Amino acid sequence: MECLIGIQCNGFVMIAADTNIARSIVRMKNDHDKMVPLSDNVMMLTSGEAGDCLQFSEYIAKNLQLYKMRNGYELSPEAAANFTRRNLAESLRSRNAYMVNLLMAGYDERTGPSLYFMDYLASMVKLPFAVHGYGSYFTLSIFDRYYKPDMSVDEAYGLLNRCVQELDQRFLVNLPKFKVRVIDKEGVKDMADLCASKKLAPGNDQRQLQPL
Repeated sequence: MECLIGIQCNGFVMIAADTNIARSIVRMKNDHDKMVPLSDNVMMLTSGEAGDCLQFSEYIAKNLQLYKMRNGYELSPEAAANFTRRNLAESLRSRNAYMVNLLMAGYDERTGPSLYFMDYLASMVKLPFAVHGYGSYFTLSIFDRYYKPDMSVDEAYGLLNRCVQELDQRFLVNLPKFKVRVIDKEGVKDMADLCASKKLAPGNDQRQLQPL
């Protein structure tokens, strides 16, 4: 019942994740941050079993930091994604497989922004936009119609807001708040949380979003 969203545009990647922690029919937290910083320009979003998400994200983050300490430079987003996929594949073939779905977003000075989609079966693909969870049933069609590679940060934020409002209107499960960050050549920056009950201020609406 979780939802992770990512959008890659020409100069940045914008990512969003709901803030719920739930088990069975009980929501235990509504302010949980599901984004894990792996380096100055790479973030990982996780969903799935809470314990697996915590252990796996910490394992990947610490190993990437160890690589930086040993070699003096950080892995690129592509290299970090392939390292993560390999560890998922190895755990899948063991008795302690991680039940983790994730998105990995980052920015590299040579190749630009990138967004990777991975699931618990260790399949990986690079995509212009991606959604994990039941929210994909309601939001992928919105991205198909309104996504453009040359969108500005405000336009991408407005598109994310459109998706959050659609989930609030159509989805049975309550996902009231999404944490949003943008990754570009200057690093990772926080943006205002998107709330289903709160509309965007004038000037940040979707007036510029037109169907292709």
